[in-house]
Formats: sequence, structure tokens, C-alpha cells
Amino acid sequence: MQVTETLNEGLKRGYAITITAAELDAKVNEKLVEAQPEVEMKGFRKGKVPMALLKKQFGPRVLGEAMQESVDGAMNAHFEETGDRPALQPDVKMTNEDWKEGDDVNVEMSYEALPVIPEVELKGIKLEKLVVKAEEEAVTEALANLAETATDFEAREEGAAAEDGDQVVIDFLGKVDGEAFEGGAGDDYPLTLGSNSFIPGFEEQLVGVKAGEEKDVEVSFPEEYQAEHLAGKAAVFTCNVKEVKAPKAAEINDELATKFGAEDLEGLKGQIAERLEAEYAGAARAVMKRATLDALDGLVSFDLPPSLVSAEAGQIAHQLWHEDNPDVEGHDHPEIEPTDEHNTLAERRVRLGLLLAELGQKAEVEVTDAEMTQAIMQQARQYPGQERQFFEFIQQNAQMQQQLRAPIFEDKVIDYVFELAEVSDKEVSKEDLEKAVEALDED
Repeated sequence: MQVTETLNEGLKRGYAITITAAELDAKVNEKLVEAQPEVEMKGFRKGKVPMALLKKQFGPRVLGEAMQESVDGAMNAHFEETGDRPALQPDVKMTNEDWKEGDDVNVEMSYEALPVIPEVELKGIKLEKLVVKAEEEAVTEALANLAETATDFEAREEGAAAEDGDQVVIDFLGKVDGEAFEGGAGDDYPLTLGSNSFIPGFEEQLVGVKAGEEKDVEVSFPEEYQAEHLAGKAAVFTCNVKEVKAPKAAEINDELATKFGAEDLEGLKGQIAERLEAEYAGAARAVMKRATLDALDGLVSFDLPPSLVSAEAGQIAHQLWHEDNPDVEGHDHPEIEPTDEHNTLAERRVRLGLLLAELGQKAEVEVTDAEMTQAIMQQARQYPGQERQFFEFIQQNAQMQQQLRAPIFEDKVIDYVFELAEVSDKEVSKEDLEKAVEALDED
């Protein structure tokens, strides 16, 4: 086997590989000898078929396998010897298209090598960690929101008309073309007016009813209603109003606290403060992560594989185009040409991606099976009732697995950088943190 360099320009590499006919023939013979003990053929005992007959019978098929294995072996040997790591799958093709058995095999291999990543002194990176304490005003606001979710209803005075937001307790019977239908009846049903829990137009017609009244509600089922036999049909619901109740805000006291699992009101306030500060910490981490990436980007400079930059720029342009054209769901649209801005952003992403991969490899950062399972479960929740199918899809799709693994790996590498960098806490207001988060989207 002979390997000759044909291109060495920046990160671009090209090689001509020659596998001699003798080497290929030896490979074929080796594979036939290996298979000979198991071969059975009429007129011969198992394992006693002559080699010449084996070669005549199976040689052409084995030749193809031997050729592929020889090329793969030549490539692996080359990468082991040079230490090159291809940015993408190498482009490999035979150059002697008129090849016939007995000829040497000439192969051309080209690829872009991943660059050598320079060492980075992480201890020299200085970062600010924004710290926001849960202010009493924020805790009070959160308490009020909780009380609103725990709203109860109490009976209005006799003869009072139902208002939007009230709860009416009704018995109802629905009919289409004068015939009752399955699922169209209910007793003692508590319906909050304005909740939009019934089909459009239903609740509005009950505004103004009083306890003891009977009201015919005339509506039409939506054209895309889930029950096809009712879709688009006009219906009449006869409603007997049994009670009219006004909303009553829950009092902020120990009783409310116990409804949300706390021992008392002070305990609930403490839980709310912890939750708020955890939310603030998550936002502050995003801000510090951006600052970390900016710092890393300013510390390194190396050649980038053009193919990776081009692919990333194309993805960025495509994604932004769809954000600007949300009505276009498919990919049946004109080709989107990346701009200079897209290319600049792509260069940053590729540079940082390669650097983080190098840092993670040297730090032996790994994504555990438990972390992957958790990530898959979070994604699966978006497909209620189809979780099992989603799990099976991920297990059979290496690309999807990588898409889920990549952000976990990146965050673990960022945490590693945090540990080595010089981090100082800076206490700020909630408003200052919000501005810092908003600035992330503007960059």
C-alpha cells in the first residue's frame, strides 16, 4: 500500500492511496482461508472444498469486501500515523474507473483536518456572578398569585344575576337535531363563566342567569371539533341553573399555606423566596455563561475548517429565515444565502464548539446515562401518550442522541470553567438582572 500526499493547504488535506493487486489478492485469500472450514459444497466434505474452487465460486463477492476493508484500513492507518482528525467524513473515491480484477486500486481521499487547539489558562478568566435576593415585594406578589389560584366561590344573594367570572352550577342536556348525544349531559356541573372550558359562545349566554332559571343555550360545534359526528353541527343545551356563586379570593394565612404543602405562612414565604432565588440564579447563570464564552472567544485564535463554518452559517441563515417567516412550516422555499453577519456568528460558534470539545476531552467530561435519560424524559413530555414511541425513536437515532447530548456536555464544560475561573459575586436588583438577560437576546 502506498500513500502519497497531494494537498496540504491550511486544514485541507488530499492523498492518493494505491492498494496493489497483490495486496488485494492476499486479502481475498486470507478471507477465503478463514471461511474454508465452514463451507459446504456438493461433492466435498465440510471444510474440504479446494481453494481454487472457493475462489471461483466466492471470489468476486469476497473481492468487494476485501477492497472496502483495505481502503478502510489504509485510512485508519493514515489517521493513526498522522494524528489528523477529519472535521467531516472524508471524501473517498476510486480514480481508476475502468478497474478490472488484477489491477491495482487507486483511491483519492480528501478531507479538512480539525485544527490544533491552543492551551487556555482558565484561571486567568475573571467573571461576575449576579446575585439577586428575593425582595419582600416579589414574595408578596407571588403570594397574591397563589391566592388567586386558590380562589373559592360563595353563593350570591338570592335573585342575583351571574356575572362574568362567576361560577354557575348547572344541570345541562345537549341536543343536535332534537336528539340527545353521548357526552352532552351533566349534573351539578360547576362552570366558571369566562373560563372558555366549554365550546365558544356557550358561557357568554349564561351571563345574567339567576338561580332557579332554565336557559336554552344555542351554539355550533367548531368545524374541527374532535368528535367528527358533531363537528360543525348546531346544538341546543337546556341548562337548569341551580346556584350562582361569586369568586372569593383566598385569604393569605396559614390555611392557604397548608394547601400548598407548607406548615404555616412563614414557611410558605420561605419556599417562595427559595423558588424565586433559584429562578434568579438560573438567569444569572445564563448571563455568566455568555460572559464566559465571550472571554474564551477572546483568548483563542486558530484556523477553522471551512466546511464546518459553511454548514453552521447555512443553519443559522435557515433558522433566522423561518423565524422571520413563521407561516412557512416546511422547507419548500428559495435557497437562503448566508450573509456576512451569519458567517461571522458561525465562525464564533465553530471556534467555541471546538474549544469546548477540547476542554471537555482533557477534563474527561462525560454525559452519564442518567443525564441522557433525564433529557429524553423532558423531551418526551412534549408528546403525551407517545412517550414510549419517542424513547424508541431516540434509541434508534444517533443524530437525535447527539442533539440531546451536546447541550448537556457543553453545560458541564462551562461548569468546569466556572470552577477554575476567578468568580466574584455581585449583588444586583431584579431589574438589573432582567436587563442583563434582555441584553443576551440583543447580541
